[in-house]
Parts: sequence; structure tokens; C-alpha cells
Amino acid sequence: MGLQAGTHQLHGDLILLPTLVGMLLLCTSPACVASSHHRFPADCSRLRETSPSGVYVIQPARSPPVVVWCDMDTEGKGWTVVQRNTYNTEITWKESWTTYKYGFGNVQGDHWLGTEYLHLLTQQGTYKVRFIVRNKANVTHYAEYDIFSVESEASGYPLRLGRFSGDGDDYL
Repeated sequence: MGLQAGTHQLHGDLILLPTLVGMLLLCTSPACVASSHHRFPADCSRLRETSPSGVYVIQPARSPPVVVWCDMDTEGKGWTVVQRNTYNTEITWKESWTTYKYGFGNVQGDHWLGTEYLHLLTQQGTYKVRFIVRNKANVTHYAEYDIFSVESEASGYPLRLGRFSGDGDDYL
């Protein structure tokens, strides 16, 4: 399966969209439903569909366990919340490479999961990403890409995106 969109580097200030409310990942490949050899699920898509949204521990392949917020309410269920950024956030988003690498904030509020964890997550199978944005008029839209992956730190964590869909603008 080929990638159809451009490549963007994740460096320095990682504010992809100024009105970003949430960035969610969902595994869409059969590899994601394979049994895990870990105590914890590899991502939120491996939780039971009847599980409530909330804080969970996941363990992507070749990763230590990671605390995440799992969104079990958004269409598709089982979304791993990668970033949350509310309008009145106390987070400045001006962090070091290392801080972005391993994440910061509080998964129950505004946070960044960590670029290294994004890389490890997206190496497990095919993921799609959904950006949920809210405009100045407080209207919420979403932008979804059918393929999402983050390469290794050695290559600068380039972001790969597939085809766009959604009721928002294609900012990327």
C-alpha cells in the first residue's frame, strides 16, 4: 500500500493546527488484532468496544508500557489520543526535542503522547489519524487521513500521510 501525501518533519514547535482540539490514532490493519505477547494491549483499538473512554495502559511493540487516553466514543471506537490542546491550555508547546520525544502534559487534559511512542505505535500496522479542530465560532470539524505513520528518530521522525477525508479543511 503506497503513501499518497507529502512528508512533513516533526521539529521544534509541534503545533500542527492552531485550533487543534485532539489528534487520534486508530489501527486499521489485521496486524492490529493479532494477539499481544504483552500484559497490556498494543493500542486502544485492542480494547473491547464496550470499554468506556478513559485512561488505559498500552504497550506498543518494542516499547515500555505507556499511559494514554482511549477514546471509545468517536466513530470507529478504540482511538488512541495522541494530542489534546484546548484553547485555554497552560502548555506553551515550546519544548525540547527530548521532551517531544517522550511526551508531556497530562493524558486527562492537554498533552502530547511523544514522538517516539507515535513511531513505535505506527510501526505495528496501518493506522489512520483524525484531527479534531474547533474554529473561532466554536464549530467542530474533523480531518482524517487513511494512512498515518511516523518514521524513526534517526530519520528525523518524518510524518507520512495518506488520503484526506472529513468535514474540515486539509491543512496538511
